[in-house]
Amino acid sequence: MYRFLLSRQWVILTLVAVLLIPTMIRLGLWQMHRYEERTARNDLVARALEASPVPVESLTAPGKKITTRERYRTVTAKGRFDTDHEVVVRRRTDGDDNIGYHVLTPFQLDDGKVMLVNRGWIPADGPSQTEFPEIPAPPRGEITVTGRLMPDETTEASGIKDLEGLPDRQIMLINSEQQAERLDAPVLGGYVVLKTPEPKNDTPQLIGKPGNENAALNYAYAIQWWLFAAAVPVGWWFLVRREKREREAGEDVRPAEAEPATV
Repeated sequence: MYRFLLSRQWVILTLVAVLLIPTMIRLGLWQMHRYEERTARNDLVARALEASPVPVESLTAPGKKITTRERYRTVTAKGRFDTDHEVVVRRRTDGDDNIGYHVLTPFQLDDGKVMLVNRGWIPADGPSQTEFPEIPAPPRGEITVTGRLMPDETTEASGIKDLEGLPDRQIMLINSEQQAERLDAPVLGGYVVLKTPEPKNDTPQLIGKPGNENAALNYAYAIQWWLFAAAVPVGWWFLVRREKREREAGEDVRPAEAEPATV
C-alpha cells in the first residue's frame, strides 16, 4: 500500500524532512537563548539607569576594569575639565548616522586622579578629518559632573581597529590605560558619558541613553521555528496520503480502459 515510500524520490524527501525537524528545533532554541540574553541585558540596563548616583571612585579606580553590573551606572565627580589635553575620537556617528567625533576631555579630580569624560558628538569639519576640530569649551572652574560609567573600548569588543599614525589629538578608541600613558597620570578605569552639566546650544551633542534590544522579536522567531518543525511531519504525511490516493485512483482507471469496446 505504501511501497512507493521506498522509491528514491520518497526516500530523499523523507530524509530531508527528518533532517529539517531537529535543525528547526535547534534554531528555535538558539532564538530563545538570544531572547533570554537580551531580556537579561535590558533588565540590567534598566536597573543601572534607575539606580541612584554614586561617587565615581566608589565604582572605579586606576587600572580597574568596569564590570557588566557597573556599566551604565550614574556616577558623580567634582573637579575641573582639562581642555589642554582634550582629544577627539574618530568615526563616531550621531542618532542620524552622520559621521563625526566624540569629544573626550580629561576631568581632574580633587584628589589628583583623572576621569575621562565623553562630552558628546560633534560633526566632522571636512572630508579629510586631519585638523583638530573647533570644540565648544566646557564650564570653567570647579564643578560637579554626572554621567554614565562605561568600560574601556577595545578592538575585540567594538570591532574598531586601533589605527596608528593618526593626526595629532585624535584617537580611535576610548581606553583608560592608553590615556594614562599619554597623560602620565593616574586615570580611573573606564570612562564617563556626560549627562550634566548640559552643554550650551546642545554642542557637543550629548549621547543618548542606551536603547532596549528587541527581545520580543527573538521570542517570536523561536515560536516560528518550532511551528515550522511541527509543520514538517504534517506536510510529509499530507503528501504521502495524496500520493496514495493518486496511485489508487490510477489503478482503478486502468482496468476500465483495457476493456474491449462492444459492437
